[in-house]
Amino acid sequence: MKHSIYRVKRLWAVGICGAMLLSGNAVYAAETQYPITIEHALGTTVIEEEPERIVTIGWGNLDVPLALGIAPVGVSKATYGATDDNGLFYWTNEAFAELGVEEPNVFDDTDGLDFEAINNAEPDLILAVYSGISEEEYEQLSEIAPTVAYTEEAWATTWQDMTRDNAKALGKEEEAELLVAEIEQLIAEKTAEHPEIEGLTAAYCYFDTSNLGSFYVYMPKDPRASYLMDLGLELPEEIRALDDGSFFFMTISSENIDVLNNLDLIVTWGESDTLEALQADPLINQVPAISRGSVVFLSNDTTLIAASCTPTTLAIESTIDEYLDAISAAAGNLN
Repeated sequence: MKHSIYRVKRLWAVGICGAMLLSGNAVYAAETQYPITIEHALGTTVIEEEPERIVTIGWGNLDVPLALGIAPVGVSKATYGATDDNGLFYWTNEAFAELGVEEPNVFDDTDGLDFEAINNAEPDLILAVYSGISEEEYEQLSEIAPTVAYTEEAWATTWQDMTRDNAKALGKEEEAELLVAEIEQLIAEKTAEHPEIEGLTAAYCYFDTSNLGSFYVYMPKDPRASYLMDLGLELPEEIRALDDGSFFFMTISSENIDVLNNLDLIVTWGESDTLEALQADPLINQVPAISRGSVVFLSNDTTLIAASCTPTTLAIESTIDEYLDAISAAAGNLN
């Protein structure tokens, strides 16, 4: 799916919000006053003037300036899911191309941040709102350019907050609110096409089929879990009760597998033989959703796994139909 939705809905938004002006693919509000001061988990960042050379690190952050009509001068390579040859997802490359950038500058920071490459991009702002950077890494990045880290916790920023927080650093808070509203409206329209999943219970889990002695369940603060709830699915109280607030997922012993019993659906990583492996385990197969096959398996060689784990405005727009179809198919096994 191309990004034409932005143009159509922004025209409507501009019509009711006269203070805003339309230019190209982005909406511009009244001029931002600098300096901007941003508080986040790792400190306070002051942005003295409008940034012109944006670098993003971590997952998802790059899609925010792109959706707002700004092409970053350097971005992190995606480290999971099916990517194009340059290490970026197709929706990101499409957005770069729409802004006239055919060969984005991509850092390979799989084994750690490439500080040299980041510095060589000559940024005047580094965005790391959705990331897991340490305090030491933040200090090193801040020596290169003003750096904005996660507001509260590493890897626990929803797509809505990632959009708003990155946009705030860009001086585009009003544009971000429009963008979030557009995508929330898109989600509402798309989920309305799937009434069969409304109100079903679901959780995003991880099972290691080579060691089924424990498994992970992702909590509401994690983007992949909160996105499921955005789609109208509900997390049962038995699972919510496990959340002690300390992390974005909980590790659960398979002896306590019954916490999954009230799930209508499970979303998890997996390949073609994963369901068979789970059903072959006598303990795991006691979970009704697993025994009847009400499971959405997301393979690591697809883009959907990335879009579901790290949703962004661009990723959601590009993959929501595919995701909802997969969830609907799993729900079909309830009957």
